[in-house]
Amino acid sequence: MSIDFGKTLSVRQTPIPGLVVVDLPVHGDARGWFKENWQRQKMTSTGVKLPDFGPVQNNISFNDAVGTTRGIHAEPWDKYVSVATGRIFGAWVDLREGESFGQVFTIELDPSMAIFVPRGVGNSYQTLEPDTAYTYLVNDHWSPDATYTFLNLADETVAIDWPIPLDLVEISAKDVNHPRLSDVSPMPPKKTLVTGADGQLGRALREEFGDQPWIDYASRADLDLSSGGLETARRWREYGTIINAAAYTKVDMAESGPGREEAWAANVSAVAALARVATTYGITLVHVSSDYVFDGSKNGAYSPSDAPSPLGVYGQTKAAGDAIVSTVPRHYIVRTSWVIGDGQNFVRTMASLAARGVDPKVVDDQYGRLTFTRDIAGSVRHLIETRAPYGLYNVTGDGPSTSWYDIARTVFALTGHNPDRVTGVSTEIYFASASAAVAPRPRNSTLDLAASRRAGIDCPDVQAGLKRYLNSAATT
Repeated sequence: MSIDFGKTLSVRQTPIPGLVVVDLPVHGDARGWFKENWQRQKMTSTGVKLPDFGPVQNNISFNDAVGTTRGIHAEPWDKYVSVATGRIFGAWVDLREGESFGQVFTIELDPSMAIFVPRGVGNSYQTLEPDTAYTYLVNDHWSPDATYTFLNLADETVAIDWPIPLDLVEISAKDVNHPRLSDVSPMPPKKTLVTGADGQLGRALREEFGDQPWIDYASRADLDLSSGGLETARRWREYGTIINAAAYTKVDMAESGPGREEAWAANVSAVAALARVATTYGITLVHVSSDYVFDGSKNGAYSPSDAPSPLGVYGQTKAAGDAIVSTVPRHYIVRTSWVIGDGQNFVRTMASLAARGVDPKVVDDQYGRLTFTRDIAGSVRHLIETRAPYGLYNVTGDGPSTSWYDIARTVFALTGHNPDRVTGVSTEIYFASASAAVAPRPRNSTLDLAASRRAGIDCPDVQAGLKRYLNSAATT
């Protein structure tokens, strides 16, 4: 057996998205040879950029004879394939849903090479030397309940040019009877779980992503994140993303005893449970943050790098949740402010007061920007689908920072009413007669959008969004 010694660690792309060839340094002398078959730190570094796929099981298939042929099997996990002894002809076919379905890649593999095989790509090989040991790492434990996709080794469409004709080699009965490409059911993408699916943001996410078989929309009745047992609530290896739209948002009630307990349970304990699951199973966790993590004293817009300084209980719980999510290796924190969606909110209230002839008093010393849930949902989708760098992104409407009083006047004007019917008052005067505890509000809730724009996130103008929202609300 001839091994290519002296290679440097590197990867080569293939026509199949995500399938890469890894060249491995092999060191040999008269005694034999040595290689680092999988070395996480080196292989996931900036220069090599292999996925940090978190292998949990190592399997070896030993093959006595030349021509042993196995496959084509697409499994619901990632796979890292190499050869310990001998040599193989490897063939891979993309059996995932999408434009690359049916794409083929073949190569001869000796111990100086490896292949990273993404979930859903069909894997097969034929041995070219006796006593060939085919070894592979996978990032899930084998399960009889796992869903596989198969393709016939002799499929005429992909037309793999096997070195040894298939009628001259030993093939298992199962492999002989696998379907042709035209009869293959493509493997769907990993599942996405949306929590808080019955809330304002949850409904916007449902509209954004639609009813797909690979998306689970869960309300609290379906999945109570704070009740315990989350670890076994789903087969988490089947999930690629969790979008956490569940939260306790009653900022004033959070200042009371029962409300405080509920806020910590939903915004911290439940988030910690999701973070543990996401970290354990390599899931991308998307979490929604709030302007309430700041005290509002900054002169200027808050950037993603500004340290939290919450004033009240709600803000404290959101800041704690953010800190927890930031420890998840694959995470997006979407920080937003003044959220408006499908349901009762400030804009709907002002439009209703205007129509009913009520002249409201509105706070004029708190400044920020409205954010519409459909724009948050679109931003979440953008981050996931473009595989933006993990981290924290500010997502609000764009344009000048304005007060609630300014927004109320705009709503009155856009709905055909006199904006002078709105009176501006300070926060202290507005809440002076409150009979229950009132949460302190940040006076400045403006979030800096520069980093989000660089990531390609669309932050539409607030005024245009407000017109769109009011027109939509008027027709529903």
